[in-house]
Amino acid sequence: MLHIVCPVFNEEENIGPLWKELTEAISIPFVIAFIYDHDNDTSLPPIQKLMTSYPNIVLQKNHSRGVLGALKTGFQQTSSGCPLLVIMADLSDDLAIVPQMVEAWESGASVVVASRYMPGGRQIGGGIMKATLSKLAGKSLYWFKKLPVRDATNNFRLYDSDFLKTQTIESEGGFELALELTAKAHKKGLKIREIPATWRDRSHGESKFKLLKWLPHYLKWYLFAWSK
Repeated sequence: MLHIVCPVFNEEENIGPLWKELTEAISIPFVIAFIYDHDNDTSLPPIQKLMTSYPNIVLQKNHSRGVLGALKTGFQQTSSGCPLLVIMADLSDDLAIVPQMVEAWESGASVVVASRYMPGGRQIGGGIMKATLSKLAGKSLYWFKKLPVRDATNNFRLYDSDFLKTQTIESEGGFELALELTAKAHKKGLKIREIPATWRDRSHGESKFKLLKWLPHYLKWYLFAWSK
């Protein structure tokens, strides 16, 4: 069964469309855990309404705070021997490629990356500085350090749950977690695959991405990946 982890923070307008996209894109059995910080999060009422009809939806309160805590909380609840997919609730992820990501996991990949920067991938919207730094980081590691993916920072990823259970997560900021785990898998010689994907900037709600605050954390794991 596919396990999905989705952090939420006041995503009331996006929950219904996200569920529709998920159910249209994914035909295999899956369970999704929505991880939230606060009991007054506006995401909760639409999720709770869906839960009355769909038993494969789980609400889990964050053991810590923020997106990093949410992802770590979701990872801890996952069973062994299964694929674990990380998605965001902002409708930015190309859920149509999830079946291909699962197939890559079935062929032995420990990390499967939804790639904006490989042929066939693209990015729609988003800040110029954020996009430029992300593309530069990914392509420089791909061309000069042979990291086998061109998108090192996109958090829309599928992981092997047994790989996750062997990792001590050291990230301290937030979304740099994807780069940390991918770099560690590469250093271990594990199989990593990338699938072309389209990323769309959110149309509802406020972005939780904090570029200036998280940039030093990204740099730490960029240098870690560069050191291989």
